[in-house]
Amino acid sequence: MSNRQVRSNLTLLAAAVSGLLPFGAAAQETSAVADGQIQEVLVTAQRLVAPESKTPVAMSVISGAQLAKAGLDRPSDLAARLPGVYLNGAADGLRITIRGVSNADATDKGEPSAAFMLDGVYIARPHSQNGDFLDVDRVEVLRGPQGTLYGRNTTAGVVNVISNAPGKTLEGAVGAELGTFGARKADGMLNVPVNDALALRAAVSVKRRDSLLRNAQGTPHELGLDRDDRSARLSAKFDFNADASLLLRYDRTVQHDNNDVIVPDTNFYSGIETGNPAWRGASTTERLTNSFVPPNAVPEQGHSRRDAQGLAAELTWNLGPATLHYLGSRRQFDHDFLVNYYYRIVPGFALGVRQFFDGAYDQDSHELRIATKDTGRVSAQAGVYWFREDMTQLATFRDLEPIGLPPYYVFPTGPVVSKSRAVFGQATWRVLDTLRLTAGARYTQDDKSRVGATNLQFGPVFNPATDLALPNAAHLETSKTTWRLGIDADLNPSTLVYGVLATGYKSGGFNDGCLADSGALGVACPAPVAESALVYRPETLKSVELGFKSRFWANRASLNLAAYRYDYGNLQLSGVEMENGVPRYVTRNAGVASVKGLEIEAAVKPVASARFSSALAFTDAHYVDYTPDGLHSWAGYKLDRAPSATLTLGYEQGFGIGGGTVTAGVFSRTSRDYTIGIPSKLLRYRIPGRTETDLSLGYQPLGAPWSLLLRVRNLQDKVEPVNIDSFGMTVPSEPRTVSLRMDYRF
Repeated sequence: MSNRQVRSNLTLLAAAVSGLLPFGAAAQETSAVADGQIQEVLVTAQRLVAPESKTPVAMSVISGAQLAKAGLDRPSDLAARLPGVYLNGAADGLRITIRGVSNADATDKGEPSAAFMLDGVYIARPHSQNGDFLDVDRVEVLRGPQGTLYGRNTTAGVVNVISNAPGKTLEGAVGAELGTFGARKADGMLNVPVNDALALRAAVSVKRRDSLLRNAQGTPHELGLDRDDRSARLSAKFDFNADASLLLRYDRTVQHDNNDVIVPDTNFYSGIETGNPAWRGASTTERLTNSFVPPNAVPEQGHSRRDAQGLAAELTWNLGPATLHYLGSRRQFDHDFLVNYYYRIVPGFALGVRQFFDGAYDQDSHELRIATKDTGRVSAQAGVYWFREDMTQLATFRDLEPIGLPPYYVFPTGPVVSKSRAVFGQATWRVLDTLRLTAGARYTQDDKSRVGATNLQFGPVFNPATDLALPNAAHLETSKTTWRLGIDADLNPSTLVYGVLATGYKSGGFNDGCLADSGALGVACPAPVAESALVYRPETLKSVELGFKSRFWANRASLNLAAYRYDYGNLQLSGVEMENGVPRYVTRNAGVASVKGLEIEAAVKPVASARFSSALAFTDAHYVDYTPDGLHSWAGYKLDRAPSATLTLGYEQGFGIGGGTVTAGVFSRTSRDYTIGIPSKLLRYRIPGRTETDLSLGYQPLGAPWSLLLRVRNLQDKVEPVNIDSFGMTVPSEPRTVSLRMDYRF
């Protein structure tokens, strides 16, 4: 119960550079104006509404219509659609990697390297980030550090999911979908303008899917990668007068699924016992089969329940020369699960471990910002930000007796409190009508505290007479000023060039343990650790980026370029290590890393009914100075999920047939190989390059309110590891799926 209820084809890559125009953020918008031009997209990447083509930030935008057409239901589905970006649905939540910058610590003490936001509200826990897309207007993905306007934990970038707001038109929509693996889905939306001052909007969604994994463990249990989600959002917009408006949003998502989403890494690799995992051939069915039979325990039926809800208020008030913005939110998240681990102890030998988990999370955030009108020679914005998150957790591991632990290995944790305060500002000076200089800075103070224990228990309830409690207690205060300097210029009315120098900051944290003269839960620290082992330092990033954005051929083509270089300090890497005879999840600073790359995006519409798009990304992300165990150097090794090259190609064509329109589309992504590293085990798993292709075929009668859409995702039916952890537990990607959808709008 809850506490609170292919290797890529190099010839193809080379041809793409010279013969194709890779798509940019604005180019991803599939709608076209009447003359067949590429439609401009308005974005809020710099916290102000502006055309994407005039925004000096490397970014991608995917509209709600595109999400629906491609069948992208949640953030982890976006992985193949974005250059230099991986969004993966790992067992412990959403894993975001942008330009090789990522994070592996999803525990209560961990912080992400990329910020995930819902309508501008920061969502702290990875477990609650991979919710369903519901009545989405667009998703903006900003690549590169965004510390000035978005704050800490944005060293990699920002993912902002933006919902549709209530409008002045009475409208509605319903949809239903059926697919393979028992997939079924229904959703709906209704927008009602009550009067000139008030508009309401409601959206609901129900999604279900059977397990994608096959159980060969000799038990009757279902495994994971299933879906059973229910989501709803209610929105109200009040226009008090022509100058002031208030937007209220309440959302709730309940997800019932199964955290047994893992298979052993031996499904994909051989030779792990030698320390050099080698990719092995196997069918997709074999890779998706868990045949591990634990020698020490009988698995139970796994389950997971996530309940996320939030209330947000957004006030906009035109004061004349400036506009006042307030965004406040309160969010709650409850998560309980039972998962059956594949828990490798030594090479060639693994145990079965059952984990029970119950966690409760509350977060509050407030931002007050004032922005001048973008009309004079100087425009500016400044604000203050406040954030607090309170967490309590209880994690219980069983079946570890073979390694000398008692029957119950328990982590009672809480309260864990994370507080952040910031003041920020950014100003732009129009030196000329075509030349602008921008400077911004943000000062952030972070305060973290944690109370808990590592308990070695002989029963489910702690007994002071027989059990041992090792306190986990720490407090850490850090602060940092991040800054941004930029220059951008209009070469002509449709071409922008820009350059940016920026810094990023991810707050530090602490590992399990306690210092001398401290304690927790009424227990003095029996085994003090050094502060250098307990605390890890903040992660920092210095970035330089040059960019180019252009529209040409009568606005039928777009081309975006971005070249960047990062110098990374104190990179935070995590894994399980044995400390004082017990396994603990440890985060350490990894020294120095370097990232540099080139991204080319564009689109072209040769005729109004056809569209070509593609993206090409080159990345060189590697460690400069890192010795995981103090002996073996990983200098020169690639960072995780950072292939040297990726290429995406898309084509869509519309045909008039039988009084209606048929639209056919194909989207394909080709990637070079990349790695997933386990520093604590000195293991590096190579993921071979591959190509994955999606197909779509839609039909809508002329003037009719209904439409049909047939989709095929992962045509090649190949799977790969999404994530691999310190024990060898591997989350596979999804196999080929087929779905048929019908929509009706009114």
